[in-house]
Amino acid sequence: MKKLFSLVLVLAMILSLAACGNKDDDKTGDDNGTSPTTAPDDSSDDDATGEAVTIKVFTNLPDRTTGQGFVEQTLFDSYMAENKNVKIEVEALDDEAYKTKFKAYAAGTTMPDLVSVWGQPGFIDEVMDAGLLQELNAADYADYGFIPGSLDGFSKDGKLYGLARNTDVIGFYYNAKMFQDNGWTVPTTYTELLALADTINAKGIIPVAMDGGDKWPLYIYMTDLLQKIDGTGVMQKTADAIANADFSDPSFKKAAELLREAASKGLFQTGFETTDYGTAKNLFTNGQSAMFYMGSWEMSMATNQDIAPEIRDNIRVFTMPLIDGAQGKATDISAWNGGGYSVTASGAQKEEAIKLLNYMFKPEGWTKLAWENGVCMSAQDFSQFATGNETEVQKQFTELVKSATSLSGTPLGDMGTSEFKTQSSDLTQEVSIGVKTADEYLQGLAGASK
Repeated sequence: MKKLFSLVLVLAMILSLAACGNKDDDKTGDDNGTSPTTAPDDSSDDDATGEAVTIKVFTNLPDRTTGQGFVEQTLFDSYMAENKNVKIEVEALDDEAYKTKFKAYAAGTTMPDLVSVWGQPGFIDEVMDAGLLQELNAADYADYGFIPGSLDGFSKDGKLYGLARNTDVIGFYYNAKMFQDNGWTVPTTYTELLALADTINAKGIIPVAMDGGDKWPLYIYMTDLLQKIDGTGVMQKTADAIANADFSDPSFKKAAELLREAASKGLFQTGFETTDYGTAKNLFTNGQSAMFYMGSWEMSMATNQDIAPEIRDNIRVFTMPLIDGAQGKATDISAWNGGGYSVTASGAQKEEAIKLLNYMFKPEGWTKLAWENGVCMSAQDFSQFATGNETEVQKQFTELVKSATSLSGTPLGDMGTSEFKTQSSDLTQEVSIGVKTADEYLQGLAGASK
């Protein structure tokens, strides 16, 4: 947990730097920052020629025109333009389909050269243990500006097997104009949040769009509640509970009961447990819901030209409200380093894939493009790229991290084995809809830990 606080120190500079930016300076792209930013000028020669090389990339970013997929594709296009002999073939699937096919690739003899990975035990530990990932030279990244601790999840026994893409913060996106037009205020306590849900439902509007079909947002919600219940030590408490197959600590039961209460009182849409990511997001971006529970990786909604301006320009965010009688403070938030990339050990173009990965993560690469286009918060120091033209959502997430007194670390479902992840996902969905009681849920988690 101490290492996670390093990102607070790094990001603390950003608001002050952004405030000093010249509002009249030329922006990168159009007024909303969505036009392609000039990709990094590496040492590659535009006229470079050589033996034809095809790098196969498997990624969890299927949208190649907005958000992180746009940044990724921009970097690939730039790399190919600078290395004429290189062709990058991209296979892109959304998260759940990606994870399913990743397992199929892992069971085969040959994997794509560069793959998306999650630097969390539930995904990467077994992959590293199986020898599927190529070791990287950690010294190569000494001057890349990675936030201290951000690569820990991609490392084992002192060896590095991947690079982190983002710093992730979970929160409630909300439509500020809808709130203002209806006289609603941002809730500061969980009780106020549930009361607001009643008011919003009475208007025929969904309070919070929830992706319950994919299940992982529900166990992140559990972690978020734990963070507000305990305030500190949530990741260690979860790790200990899994290691000891013992979830008897009352905080776990309290969080499960609060999740169930939220669902039963209509905080989420009817049928949330079968709603997928895209549908939940569309409920919010189409104005059918007032809020959307999701991470900072969706901050690019505020620059997405496909979203109506009356919604896009009014997207704001707040974190989990305070829980009455609990220890957590408003500044105790849920944040972690999650997604990233690895080069596969069995890939046909390991060395070329490493060159591509290193190119992508030079500071003027992913970090600059992602920040200037309002896409996400990199796992690298992006303060040098503050422009003064950041979206309100960018500013809010930065302030949230800057002001944080504690960070949750890796969410509950990602703390154990892949089998624990699967079972905890199912169990959290079941307790949220009342199929299991809180006690049965905790017994199930304990059983999944053995």
